[in-house]
Formats: sequence, C-alpha cells, structure tokens
Amino acid sequence: MAVRIEKVDLPGIGVRHDLLTEGGRRLSVVSHRDGDRDLALFSLDDPDSSSESIPLNDDEAAALADLLGSSVTLSRLASLTDDTAGVFTEQLQLPVDSPYLNRPLGDTKARTRTRVSIVAIVRGTEVAPSPTPADILRPGDVLIAVGTRDGLDTLGRLIAGTG
Repeated sequence: MAVRIEKVDLPGIGVRHDLLTEGGRRLSVVSHRDGDRDLALFSLDDPDSSSESIPLNDDEAAALADLLGSSVTLSRLASLTDDTAGVFTEQLQLPVDSPYLNRPLGDTKARTRTRVSIVAIVRGTEVAPSPTPADILRPGDVLIAVGTRDGLDTLGRLIAGTG
C-alpha cells in the first residue's frame, strides 16, 4: 500500500498534515502559524474530531522525527536480508573493554579488514546513519553492520580486541 498523506489548510491557524494508516486511522501534525506544533490522533468514527492532541516543543518534535526516521531506517536495513542471499544485517554492541573505545571508527579499518560496512551507530535513542571514519566510538554504542556472515563474525572479534 502506498503511504497516503494529506495537507489541510487551517485558516487563521496554520496547516495540518495527515498520515492515513492502512487501518484507517488519521495521525496528524498541526503546524501553527506561530511555530507551535501538535501531534493529533483522530477518531475512527469522525475524521474531523481529534480524540487526542499533544503539544510538542521544538526539541520534542525533532526527537520524534529522529525516532521515527531511525526506526524506519533500521527496519529497512533488517529487511534487506529477506531479499539478498548471503548478505546479513547485524547489531553489534561495542564491548566495554574494546580497544576502540573513545577512538575514531576509522581506527578499526573495519571495511578493509572484514569487508563489512558499518551503516549506522546507535547511541542511546539516537542513530547516526552513515558514520564517517572520524566518528568517535563511545561506551554503549551499537554498530549496525551489513556484510557476509564470516565478515560480521570477524567484525565482532575485531571490536572486542580478540581478532
């Protein structure tokens, strides 16, 4: 199913963008003329009646956008293996005693040594997609990697300092 988004002008208020879900629900973001934003959920019975409205400040709106974007990116990466034989996506927790803690990702030389691509770094609730060799690895980081089974196993040993 194609995603259906509608834009509704709200005279004197601003604009509302509606996402219509496959299940028939309407989830909206109301952008007020003064810059305020609300996240709204509309009733199944009356698409013009909001059953819930949550005001969002700038930081909350940005965090929600990041969270939704990150989860979609990770889901799409995970589904890559459904269609491509021999290619796997894995989440690798950086060990607390890794020799690469607080060092740039490039120091691992992971791609050259394992033929695996690190496509994102997850730190808490934030995702850094397409990390550069200059990105610093921190305690608790989770590396999202794509490659062969052997390559991913080698990467696990590499970041643990055992391989």
